[in-house]
Amino acid sequence: MSFFNKVFASVGIGAASVDTKLEKNRYSAGERVSGIVEVKGGNIEQEIDSIYLKLYTTYIRESDDKKYTDSACIEKVQISEPFVIKANELKQFPVSFELPFDTPVTVGNTRVWVATGLDIKNAVDPNDKDYLEISPNEMMNSIFASLGRLGFKLRKADCEQAPRHLRGKNPFVQEFEFIPVTGTYRSRLDELEVIFTNQRLNSVDVLLEVDRKARGFGGFLAEALEMDESMVKLAISAAEIPSIDEKITKMLDRFS
Repeated sequence: MSFFNKVFASVGIGAASVDTKLEKNRYSAGERVSGIVEVKGGNIEQEIDSIYLKLYTTYIRESDDKKYTDSACIEKVQISEPFVIKANELKQFPVSFELPFDTPVTVGNTRVWVATGLDIKNAVDPNDKDYLEISPNEMMNSIFASLGRLGFKLRKADCEQAPRHLRGKNPFVQEFEFIPVTGTYRSRLDELEVIFTNQRLNSVDVLLEVDRKARGFGGFLAEALEMDESMVKLAISAAEIPSIDEKITKMLDRFS
């Protein structure tokens, strides 16, 4: 029986299982995630090389003029050193890690999840998946609120394959597409695309692509040639938040 149990466990039948239990499922980037990982022994004793936790998200990748939804690993955390789990034994391991500041907001089709796995030699690695809701952090919320006061409304948000000049440790960037619905920019801009980079606790770099409305024949020609767009980089600190409307307005007036 023991021989068959080993064979079955090697293909995942009657093997150890893993279950991650987090304190909550809603976070913002930069926040600490805490919880426990439970490992339940199967029908036989097994050696576990490690418990690993990976943070994933989805993004859109283009190839040959077609779009595909891919997943990207944002962070990997090792939870344990090698250990032995006996048959039917229950072990618990604490989990505590900080969400990277480049964790995307779960808006639109973007999904973020934690995948927890057991690394077992010569066997199928058991795993567990827990989806998270990621809200904008305080810096992002302040900028979104400012755009709202200036008459912009979020139209679309996606994680997309990063262009070469923006590619860092992740293969994607999250783009927030705003349109002016009220105020002075309604007649001057078609849209405003926002990308957050180099995010930290009290500062962030913001890339804004300003898409101007076409005016006259020259404007329509510029729009056809995609010359009506300007890419602007703003470095914003927490100390500047009280005057953020003025800073964004000054930039938009310059390029609209």
